Amino acid sequence: MAVNTSADAPLPVGEVSRLIGGWIDRLGAVWVEGQITQLSRRPGAGVVFMTLRDPSYDISVSVTCYRQVFDAVADVVSEGARVVVHAKPEWYAPRGQLSLRAAEIKPVGVGELLARLEQLKKALASEGLFAPERKKALPFLPQLIGLVCGRASAAERDVLENARHRWPAVRFEVRNVAVQGVHAVPQVIQAVKELDALDDVDVIIVARGGGSVEDLLPFSDEQLVRAVVSCRTPVVSAIGHEPDNPLLDYAADLRASTPTDAAKKVVPDVGEEYERVRFLQDRARRSVLSFIEREERGLAHALARPSIEDPHRMIDEREDQVSALLDRARRCLGHLLDRADSELSHTHARVVGLSPAATLRRGYAVLQKADGHVVRAPDEVTAEEPLRARVAEGEFTVIRAD
Repeated sequence: MAVNTSADAPLPVGEVSRLIGGWIDRLGAVWVEGQITQLSRRPGAGVVFMTLRDPSYDISVSVTCYRQVFDAVADVVSEGARVVVHAKPEWYAPRGQLSLRAAEIKPVGVGELLARLEQLKKALASEGLFAPERKKALPFLPQLIGLVCGRASAAERDVLENARHRWPAVRFEVRNVAVQGVHAVPQVIQAVKELDALDDVDVIIVARGGGSVEDLLPFSDEQLVRAVVSCRTPVVSAIGHEPDNPLLDYAADLRASTPTDAAKKVVPDVGEEYERVRFLQDRARRSVLSFIEREERGLAHALARPSIEDPHRMIDEREDQVSALLDRARRCLGHLLDRADSELSHTHARVVGLSPAATLRRGYAVLQKADGHVVRAPDEVTAEEPLRARVAEGEFTVIRAD
């Protein structure tokens, strides 16, 4: 409603603010679309603050919402996202400030697409389809490369020219398909499966040039992701430019930022490999020469030793010592034998001199009874008892006579 005022009867600021607040209250809840330019989520705070901007008219409005309202979309909404907000306009009279109290937030446009892709990404990741341990290593030098790309596209030209420039002998098996639109997904899947079925194909490159999120949407299709994961042949994703990240990038065994980058990562550079071979040859040659020189020095040092330079010297030096020791041993042994012979002769003479036979030869006799007992005392013999007398030259019988 219009208010009658004049220079003589103006309205106080507070009254104007109150009237504006009343008009805004009658507006009720509305759906508002805009782009989030500022976002404030203070830890522990129950309210989230943001600024919603209309890029077409360069107009912004403050938005507040309870934390649980924003948490519902926190994973897919950030600064720069376009959203649709169901909010109630509020007028803060003390400052004369308009804001919106949001009760619901929804991504819109590209943001909505990205939200769906983010949800699909989380679901596929939870199945382990993006796990690093399931990714296959690329061959060092692929002989045949499978290429899936648009017909006569810049992506095809970039891959072929850069790969053949790096390694002229490399061969390609190309499958031209639709890379956007309704036919893109089934054609790309079919091409990937055909190339994977060929035993000669060492690696598969799926390439496409840059484009909008909608243009690259086929390469985030769930069926395509699962088809790539099930391939036995390593797959390289070369979709768009560096900032583009379709889900195929996470499922592939290797991500290339561009088709040109894919050619560089898949095919080695012949010049660099020649240079590496020459470097390794030089390194091997230096290692062998160093080893030979070290062994030659060791051999020369060994040959310079007296024992090797004149091997008979040690024998000659020891010959006199051996002869002297041999003579000494002979003398010692001779002396020992002479001493032993003298001792043996002396002992023999003593034994002979002390033997009973020597006593008998001096004229003595030994009397024995019939039982062989030697008679040592007269009372051991009875009268007329025959005895045997043993002398030096034999024996004879005697009888005691009283």
